[in-house]
Amino acid sequence: MTIPFIKYSKIWLFISGAVAVVSVVFLLMWGLKPGIDFTGGSLLEVTFEKNRLEHVLVQKTLEDLGQKNAVIQKTRDSSMIMRVGFLTEDQHQLVLRELRAKYAIDNTMREDRFETIGSAVSKQMRTRALWAIILVNLGIIIYIAYAFRVVSRPVASWKYGALAILALVHDVLLVLGVFSLLGHMYGTEVDIPFVVALLTVLGYSVNDTIVVYDRVRENLLRHSADNFSDTVNNGLNQTLMRSINTTMKTTLPLFALYFLGGSTIHNFVLALIIGIISGAYSSVFIATPMLVLVEKWQHKKV
Repeated sequence: MTIPFIKYSKIWLFISGAVAVVSVVFLLMWGLKPGIDFTGGSLLEVTFEKNRLEHVLVQKTLEDLGQKNAVIQKTRDSSMIMRVGFLTEDQHQLVLRELRAKYAIDNTMREDRFETIGSAVSKQMRTRALWAIILVNLGIIIYIAYAFRVVSRPVASWKYGALAILALVHDVLLVLGVFSLLGHMYGTEVDIPFVVALLTVLGYSVNDTIVVYDRVRENLLRHSADNFSDTVNNGLNQTLMRSINTTMKTTLPLFALYFLGGSTIHNFVLALIIGIISGAYSSVFIATPMLVLVEKWQHKKV
């Protein structure tokens, strides 16, 4: 049985475009909530043996110590994360002493984590993260243009790379849109592991797209390119089960990590799950159907 993917390509592209537009709207409305890696400052995570304190009490204590813009986030049943301005080691110990003296007399408090990043380092991280994403996308276009140089008809080889990037943009926008929504509703922050997840999604998505493109390339070399639409549709059907199996084998361990792993990797794993599923979708329903649309558009110009 051959599934007519290309026949309904306009439907898939409309849905994908709508998802991308909604993601952009979320980003314009709320943006992303940057974590300590990008803003600089200190992060302190503590766990209480019995009951977790009300965050207003902790907020008041931090304000009394000069931390007016502290952000308190509850994690697990008895833990909380405090994000504050830059703390020296003396200030760090002072915060712990004050919290223990006021609230941990009959409720032992344990420090689980303390991280500090200066503003200069956080600015450098933002710049490097942006350049990493830009260079990865340029490298993908160059590689695909070279790899597909032998099938420059009826679609130029560099256009394969450009369309793969278009699919990547959809995947990245979806991840960013979801995290923009989560940041607005639940205060979810993005950090360096989130950037790593985005780069991983870029690699996975383009890998899945290249597999489909490579089968299209083989079919073009074996047969005439006169019926380009059928050639592309056959390539999609021939690689469909491979895409499904690879995606399932990749996401099953990620779901296990998300539900059974520690809270510190939840956002990283969630970004991977969303991006990898979207990458499998975009290779079938965006990158490949766009090849046919580009080929038809070229014919109309002639």
